[in-house]
Amino acid sequence: MSLDQIITLLMGTIAIAFTYWFFFGKKEELAQVSGSSINIRVDAGYSPSNIVIKKDTSVTLNILRSDSSDCLEEIILPEWNIKKFLPLNKKISISIEPKKEGVYPFHCGMNMFHGKIIVK
Repeated sequence: MSLDQIITLLMGTIAIAFTYWFFFGKKEELAQVSGSSINIRVDAGYSPSNIVIKKDTSVTLNILRSDSSDCLEEIILPEWNIKKFLPLNKKISISIEPKKEGVYPFHCGMNMFHGKIIVK
């Protein structure tokens, strides 16, 4: 093998490893709601994006959007028929009270950014 082939093979291997890490190596962060509310930051996605709450407990989602992307202007929680506009740099509160256990997804207005509420 020539030096050019070795460098090409090495760079290709590094690119494949980076791609695998970027798309599949991310670990989901879980946020356990201990009180009656949780703060969610909207900046290039939702943080935290996975929220664990107890069944039959009223929880307030305090959402603050700091990303000016049009996609993140809305949050949609299909299970509770909630669709809210999120003004830039202003906190919006949404109250929910899940009645049954399960995993309930939520997403932005364009369905590009996702999160889930896990009810136990």
